[in-house]
Amino acid sequence: MVDVAAIHAVSEQLEVQRKAVGSPYSPRPEAHPERRSRHHLLISVDDHLVEPPDLFEGRLPKKFADREPRVIETTEGNQAWLLDGLLLPEIAINAVAGRPVEEQFIEPLRYDLVRRGTWDIKERIADMDVDGVYASLNFPSALGFGGVRLTMLDDPDFVLALVRAYNDWQMDEWAGYRPDRIIPCQIAYLLNAKIAADEVRANAARGYHTVTFPDLTHLVGLPSLFSDYWDPFFAACEETETVLSVHACSGGVANKIDPAAPLNAVAPFFGVAQAIHPAIEWIYAGIPSRFPELRICLSEGGIGWVIGLLDRLNHEYARNIPGRWVDGAPSELLLRKFVFCMLDDPTTMRQVRHVIGIDRLLLEVDYPHADSSWPNSQEKWRRQFEGIPEEEVRRMAWKNASELFKHPVPASVQADPDSF
Repeated sequence: MVDVAAIHAVSEQLEVQRKAVGSPYSPRPEAHPERRSRHHLLISVDDHLVEPPDLFEGRLPKKFADREPRVIETTEGNQAWLLDGLLLPEIAINAVAGRPVEEQFIEPLRYDLVRRGTWDIKERIADMDVDGVYASLNFPSALGFGGVRLTMLDDPDFVLALVRAYNDWQMDEWAGYRPDRIIPCQIAYLLNAKIAADEVRANAARGYHTVTFPDLTHLVGLPSLFSDYWDPFFAACEETETVLSVHACSGGVANKIDPAAPLNAVAPFFGVAQAIHPAIEWIYAGIPSRFPELRICLSEGGIGWVIGLLDRLNHEYARNIPGRWVDGAPSELLLRKFVFCMLDDPTTMRQVRHVIGIDRLLLEVDYPHADSSWPNSQEKWRRQFEGIPEEEVRRMAWKNASELFKHPVPASVQADPDSF
């Protein structure tokens, strides 16, 4: 059974980290900032969408029509999702793009307090155009970065219907509006690994090349990674070449900072602690060993921690400590089976990118979160790529992502980033 209390605890931790810390919001940020100069072709593999209020409208089987999730007005004047009696007040987790710095840890609790580009695909493309980002992969928000919050419901058939409805919407409406600009990302059915495997195969047949999956399943009461429970699902992903997009904190907050710590301590703690932990568990759970062709993309983790972990893995391996299902040096599994997302890692990228491997490095904008580079991603990456050979820049900026997620970029756009 899914541990609902554990999932509630995750929500409470997020609320502690992001609750209102000052005065109310200023008016909605500027709708259309000036288009930035373009220096590189960019693909971001970690951005987020805010589920629009009409996402589920008309998408459920008739037997569930009267249980269709909807957005309601609360007595406090906020908006929240109502899912079969379950209230989800966090409709737009940290969707603060365009807000002044002092407002970026105030959680927006209404749709009119966030940029329309967070939930309106037409406006999202416009925001990408401003930022000079050609293509984007989007994780959900209210449903959890890995879709975990749907498992809080106690009707497996209803949850499956919701998963299918979301994936239909993602493919038809979100990515379907501009399939050249959006990399569709499905959510997994987390209540039955065999059914989840069937869903992955069906979705692969209609053009899905990635699925978001919780980074640490045990924290939210799902079966442990240190078992064979998920093997049918991982086998289906391997078989269909579906990339596992594993977002930091999508399976809970494993490492907790002191609640008394200032808010500006949360981001660096999150960026390091929440990435290295899943990498260790996935390696020692034997997943990369048992599924040698499975590709695992660690989102919002950065790359600075990778070098330190490599050394530690080699240290422990040299001591010949027995490890379940680990075939070969764990450090080799880390470098061969995982790909890593850079958010702001100039020192590591410049000094040791070849140790990790140029073909293992992708970039992310993290729109619309507080640490996002939007709308100045082009200038940021111009500075960080300065002095690096052009072919290496092409690999990290877009080519690795294009190949991994099977998202082709037209020759005209490759030749001229100003052409879109």
